[in-house]
Amino acid sequence: MQDSFAAEGQAKVDPQILRGLMKKSDRAGFVQFGSHLLALVASGSLLWLTWGSWWGVPVFVVHGMLINWLYAAQHESSHETVFRTRWINEALGRFTGFVLMFPRDYDRWQHFCHHRHTQDPEKDAELVYQSLYNGRFADLLALVGITYWIGLWATMIRHAVTGRRIPVSEYYLSEEQEKKVVAEARWHLALYAVFISASFALQTWAIVIVWWAPMIATAWTHQVQNFIEHGGMPFLDDTWRSTRTVKTNPVMHWLSWQMVYHTAHHTYPGVPFHRLRELHETIVAARGEEPVTQTYAAHVGDVLRETFVRNPDEATA
Repeated sequence: MQDSFAAEGQAKVDPQILRGLMKKSDRAGFVQFGSHLLALVASGSLLWLTWGSWWGVPVFVVHGMLINWLYAAQHESSHETVFRTRWINEALGRFTGFVLMFPRDYDRWQHFCHHRHTQDPEKDAELVYQSLYNGRFADLLALVGITYWIGLWATMIRHAVTGRRIPVSEYYLSEEQEKKVVAEARWHLALYAVFISASFALQTWAIVIVWWAPMIATAWTHQVQNFIEHGGMPFLDDTWRSTRTVKTNPVMHWLSWQMVYHTAHHTYPGVPFHRLRELHETIVAARGEEPVTQTYAAHVGDVLRETFVRNPDEATA
């Protein structure tokens, strides 16, 4: 996706500067993904060695976070901005999509729809999908990952079994895309079955210990990023108003692949992850204002207040 979503009439980045920022780098991609993968190998090895002890608890959480935040790599591969070489971007997306149980093509087309119709309750594919889970505690269940995992697996199984898309929430898929999504779901499930069968044959819990258990249990560590990006933001034709930037520490900048600059990313999604800080600063200079910015802790606090406090009177009751 190379589109520009800068609001009409608002200050835009100089085209020449933007072209420079849009240059992709295989080196930057390999450094970022390589460091993330090395961290995963280290945390996974340490988890295996400490499993069953109290030392394994913090390692379990860290390892789970590193797995879940691989979605940053999958997201960037969907935009084809991790590497200059296209097939490497696709290979990365296939790998991360399999690990995260979130098929790459399905995620990619849903995400493109989200970019084109950000915060539109009737057209933003991610909002339409979320609307299938209603109720007072819907946000809280999604934040901790319960409806997230139920939704992923239910969707994958439905695609594989019925051979069709979900009409209401997947209106954006063409017939050709629908066929690819179905085939993708089927080979995903087939490979998971192979892993499970191999585990039984080898009598090992390895995939549970170093993959599924930490990934599923710590989904909330990444769900907070999904929530903070657009949660509670209005539907406006201006990414600077409909998208939120995150104020956080250098570790989270690395773990998120700089996606904490989400407002800048939504404004010019063709700019690679490693240039987002520069893009953010350039847009701020052009517009003369900072985007809506919040910390993770503050946003979680907002979600909890909205979940447990229905109105101002109840807050003081």
